[in-house]
Amino acid sequence: MNRALWPIAACLILTACGNSSLNPLRWFGGEPAPRAPETLAPPKGYQEKADTRLPIARVLSAQWEQTAEGRLLVVTAVAPTKGWWDVALVAETPQPAGRVRPDADGVLRLRLVGSPPPADSAAARMPAQPAVDTLTVAFPLSSTALRDIGSVTVTGGTNAISLGV
Repeated sequence: MNRALWPIAACLILTACGNSSLNPLRWFGGEPAPRAPETLAPPKGYQEKADTRLPIARVLSAQWEQTAEGRLLVVTAVAPTKGWWDVALVAETPQPAGRVRPDADGVLRLRLVGSPPPADSAAARMPAQPAVDTLTVAFPLSSTALRDIGSVTVTGGTNAISLGV
């Protein structure tokens, strides 16, 4: 009885060597072990969503507000017409999601963009009044991100404002 268990135990042990040539299931032309992918990135690369928002016409001001975890960059601007929406500060160079990196000079370059009103709407035909139609957007920066940043430049459609850190 003991002698019959040894070959069975040996086959079980060798079968456990799944990717090895010692596996008896692979001795007579069994299918090769599947290969792991070289990278987790998709074969055609990650799809980058095109940002179709347009630059806001004029940046009026930029200032820092202190927070518990860093600073908040608050930018005020005015668009050429009423009805602009989805206003945001975006990096001029592609950045990883959730991270902010300055360029080699230590300058973080941001663009102020937004979506204009539909062309056939009443808001698209009415010029904006700077006294009441200002757009305000904030961009949070952590203390860790601020260590590498020397200054921030916010660019609009017709002007730019630089702000030291």
